[in-house]
Amino acid sequence: MKWLNVFLCALLLASCTAVDVANYAKEQPTLKLEQYFNGKLVGHGMVMDRSGEVTRRFVVNITGTLGTDTSGLQTLTLDERFDWSDGKKEARVWTLKRVASGEWSGQAVDVVGVAVGKVAGNALNWRYALALPVKDAIYNLDFDDWMFLINDHVMLNKAVFSKYGIRLGEILISFQKLEKVDGSKP
Repeated sequence: MKWLNVFLCALLLASCTAVDVANYAKEQPTLKLEQYFNGKLVGHGMVMDRSGEVTRRFVVNITGTLGTDTSGLQTLTLDERFDWSDGKKEARVWTLKRVASGEWSGQAVDVVGVAVGKVAGNALNWRYALALPVKDAIYNLDFDDWMFLINDHVMLNKAVFSKYGIRLGEILISFQKLEKVDGSKP
């Protein structure tokens, strides 16, 4: 019984520390996902374990394309190509849908279920589970992913990943918009 009380208190404390994206509603410049990610971008990032040690670095090239699904919802496809510091190459294609004002859903092959995204002011918060292969197993890790638009060209991203509520590490990325869909510079 004592352990149950400790677990419930820890769960309650963890839920009290969650930041609401609405806290950033007045921040500028205003993030318009469909505008920022429409075109070509590059991201430079690193993965850190829970002690803060950098375990991997990467460059990701992204091409974003706007569209509309069969039900008339606005879509944004993000074709991501990763080059890792260990020589490994990976690809992920996200399909994002605007489901309401300031709300997006997202899917990719390795995303478990549907990612839920909320935008307010200059911030975006994504929450999702990602299936990551590690040796001979696949682990579903929970991501609390925050993006902040710094200016029309630069966005910073911090994603904390966890399992069973235990923080395992984080990913930091700096995105830079290279060109718009028409090929012009932003």
